[in-house]
Amino acid sequence: MKIFDISLTISPELPVWPGDPKIKLEQVISIDEGANANLTHLSAGVHIGTHVDAPDHFMNDGRTVEQLSLDILNGPCYVTQVPEGVSAITSKILDELSIPPGVPRILFGTSNSRFWELGETSFQEDYVAVTDDGAEWLLNYDIQLVGIDYLSIAPFKDTAPTHRTLLKAGVLIVEGLDLSAINVGHYDLHCLPLKLLGSEGAPARAILIQK
Repeated sequence: MKIFDISLTISPELPVWPGDPKIKLEQVISIDEGANANLTHLSAGVHIGTHVDAPDHFMNDGRTVEQLSLDILNGPCYVTQVPEGVSAITSKILDELSIPPGVPRILFGTSNSRFWELGETSFQEDYVAVTDDGAEWLLNYDIQLVGIDYLSIAPFKDTAPTHRTLLKAGVLIVEGLDLSAINVGHYDLHCLPLKLLGSEGAPARAILIQK
């Protein structure tokens, strides 16, 4: 059994969505300064690094993160790698990816993962995302969870349609994955967002297990 950590490391240098609060991570109590323990303070929005979107994020319907099904967030998944040069994951691209039938969860590795490999600290607007017709394709394929390797599943200049298509149908979204070291294939996904009361999303630790 091999475990792959596909979570991003949270630090002040990690890019955030434009307009979101910057990540502040600072030691406020220190043993070196005479305290009997160390203590770090974290301040950030909930959509930082690897995180899960609950339906309330775009539907404003009260389906918040603490209500999400752990049965959907954990279980068999398929990782596909979108070819270089593909700028958007459309229904046509999905037809060409040879995704096995009956897959309940799918994670998209794309050229986005190179941003994490290179240590990019500025937000990249030209990331690869799923279009609305691609989201409809996923619904028709009975996908329960979809993940991608940048901070949004949807295109930068048109975020609402893709999110609403998926979230309205109860499809869970995991964003901000690092799939740069992951080969195409079947894995077990374990994704646990923080249990934040009434929040439309939460940071998560996500791993893949290959048996």
